[in-house]
Amino acid sequence: MELRVLGCHGGETSKHRTTAFLLDERFALDAGAITSQMDLADQGKLEAVLVSHAHLDHTRDLATLADNRCQLDCAPLTIIGTSETIRQLRTHFFNDVLWPDFTVIPDPQHPAIKFVEIPLEQPTELCGYRITPVAVNHTISCVGFIIDDGQGALGFSGDTGPTDRFWALLNQQKNLKALLMEVSFPDRESQLAIASGHHTPRTLYEDLKKYRAPQDLPTFLYHIKPHFQADVERECAKLDKLNLHVLSLSDQFIL
Repeated sequence: MELRVLGCHGGETSKHRTTAFLLDERFALDAGAITSQMDLADQGKLEAVLVSHAHLDHTRDLATLADNRCQLDCAPLTIIGTSETIRQLRTHFFNDVLWPDFTVIPDPQHPAIKFVEIPLEQPTELCGYRITPVAVNHTISCVGFIIDDGQGALGFSGDTGPTDRFWALLNQQKNLKALLMEVSFPDRESQLAIASGHHTPRTLYEDLKKYRAPQDLPTFLYHIKPHFQADVERECAKLDKLNLHVLSLSDQFIL
């Protein structure tokens, strides 16, 4: 499985992009920075976007991606999420007010996008991956994912603070190759982290202890708020006996 970072920050500036990752150049995890980071030809090759939750920093490029693919006359892009996330996208995003309903554009028989709902904690085969969503602790309905391509699996936390069920399922996964874990604020901003459903280095460290496998598992950190980037990196560097990597734009890994 090849992982490419399109966006890995908890906010945006000229040098920061919000959450979006690309697997095998055809399957996206969240959509905070797809059209801003991919040319038209590569956007047209995408098969699906897996959406952890409906917050704009994880979904906003679905709008321009649907528009671009409509003009490119592509096959429908599959947008995958839980029933609640799909409901929120239909109601508040592709609603013919905030953005056109591309499930019926250019016409209902040839839409630019289609939604696929997947159930919590039930592995679903889609696009060559076995995808298992698990609820995590955020301010709205949000899930992490375990994504298995048959040779290895990736654990993606979504936006979350301290949580338990995600780790229970990861501990049942025998071929986990890496973790994509959010951390957003420095420890001194713990009250803000709690209020917004995010991790600090301290709470991340405590959650990582819930995973029972060897401590050398690569753990890629994303969602750091730009204002706190240096502080969070310093605090994460002090965490003991963990294989942590703070992600940067355009990083690529073979898992």
